[in-house]
Amino acid sequence: MHFSHEPVLPKETIEALNLKAGETYVDCTLGVAGHSLAMLATEPNIRLIGIDQDHEALDRAKYRLTAYASQVTLVRDNFRNLRSILQRLDITEVAGILMDIGVSSPQLDDGERGFSYHQEARLDMRMDQESSLDAWFIVNTYDQKELTRIISEYGEERWALRIAEFIVAERAKDTIDTTADLVRVIKKAIPAGARATGPHPARRTFQALRIAVNDELGALKLALEQAVGVLKPKGRLAVITFHSLEDRIVKEYFQSLLGNCTCPPNLPVCVCENEPVVRLVNRKPIEASARELESNPRSRSAKLRVVEKL
Repeated sequence: MHFSHEPVLPKETIEALNLKAGETYVDCTLGVAGHSLAMLATEPNIRLIGIDQDHEALDRAKYRLTAYASQVTLVRDNFRNLRSILQRLDITEVAGILMDIGVSSPQLDDGERGFSYHQEARLDMRMDQESSLDAWFIVNTYDQKELTRIISEYGEERWALRIAEFIVAERAKDTIDTTADLVRVIKKAIPAGARATGPHPARRTFQALRIAVNDELGALKLALEQAVGVLKPKGRLAVITFHSLEDRIVKEYFQSLLGNCTCPPNLPVCVCENEPVVRLVNRKPIEASARELESNPRSRSAKLRVVEKL
């Protein structure tokens, strides 16, 4: 098997997890094991739990991690089920957890999966190929109001209403079956002047559909809520995000664990009794260096936030 995938922020992520021999770590979004391989190469005497809902990713990861097979447990599941996954493995606590949120490079590069607006394929976008919901169903059956909400909320697309209107009008003539079909509709919907500058006109809509198909934000929220609970004291949670929606969720959740007072400002004495659960390892998100940006352009929007359990 050949792999061209480069994990983002590899050095920074390994440093953030503060690996210790004999401890157990979880890679919640294994992909093709770029980060996991770096973790094991840095500290070979750890146990690693790798989770992914994509069976193709698990097959690739298994191959890449062959040298560490005795230390690695691979689980096909969604990381939103983190606590129950660890319970099934009789693991009560771990020393570190990594979450690398969003679509992986191999998923984007595999044209048949329907994630990319650059390659023609059936509208799919499922990370879990056994899921019943795909992008085709959303595009061809959801009403205009819901399509507008998805594209606006998850894609932060200013032309969401217009794109939804054009989708509904187009599918009344014939179903929108492929990524190329959808790109053509989006290009018709967005005025030429707005298409002339900035990113590909379909980027935000494709992002929105992918997030909706896989309930990515819901999974992230559930996983975050469970992660700190299964960390040992001094254990670390590292989360890499790629767009503002994810980063905002992570930032706000971490802030909620710092023990800041939430009492109304007019109260003379604090009564909320909030206690800190974690400390911020990095107050500002860690971003890719100029060298990494040059070698791996997909790292340009990556942000790494890290907390340590008290």
